[in-house]
Amino acid sequence: MAPVRLRVHYAPISAQIRYFRMTQDELKQRVAMAALAHVEDGMVVGVGTGSTVNFFIDALAGIKGRIDGAVSSSEASTARLKAHGIPVFDLNAAGPLPLYVDGADEANARLQLIKGGGAALTREKIVAGASAKFVCIADASKLVDTLGRFPLPVEVIPMARSHVARALLALGGQPVWREGVVTDNGNWILDVHGLRITDPVTLERAINDIAGVVTNGLFALRPADVLLLGAPEGVRELRA
Repeated sequence: MAPVRLRVHYAPISAQIRYFRMTQDELKQRVAMAALAHVEDGMVVGVGTGSTVNFFIDALAGIKGRIDGAVSSSEASTARLKAHGIPVFDLNAAGPLPLYVDGADEANARLQLIKGGGAALTREKIVAGASAKFVCIADASKLVDTLGRFPLPVEVIPMARSHVARALLALGGQPVWREGVVTDNGNWILDVHGLRITDPVTLERAINDIAGVVTNGLFALRPADVLLLGAPEGVRELRA
């Protein structure tokens, strides 16, 4: 009897990549939809920045008649909100917010975060600080045991870049200037590699104390209150 030959057809690499991205987008969309459960009628909602938040903005558009509007953490999110016809208010006019929804580049089980991959960390930190509840939305791959695998963004005043970089080296990090990137505030970003952040609160304070630092991407002094993680089996919820 002749041996049976099996033919296995593999999709081209480009098709596999497209499928992977689609799957990640589905996870982001799922967790963004889950965040709508925290939106109440008549709210002005704080809205963050990034690819996962874009799905939340799109979902928010479906219930825009129920909310009064939004406060945005970036020019990019403002443009997307306005394109959906959602009113965008200045935080100074809106006052304290009941809810802020944003993504994360990393999160730990204590709901402390690294944010700033999209260079909007300062405005994100301001809106988070002005909000009674911070709901963080992410795919499950962002949950880590120890923060620091993702480079920690630090927003700096341009003239202080070299001074801040030397101070970050002294703290044990390897800062890299994110060349060509200017924040919505007109500042620069240093991405700090090689950190294993076992005490996020202390490190957040230490970096913020460096002259020339606007803020850094550790959200430990003001962590999330709720972390929603999108996974193939569903949305997992962690609370502080």
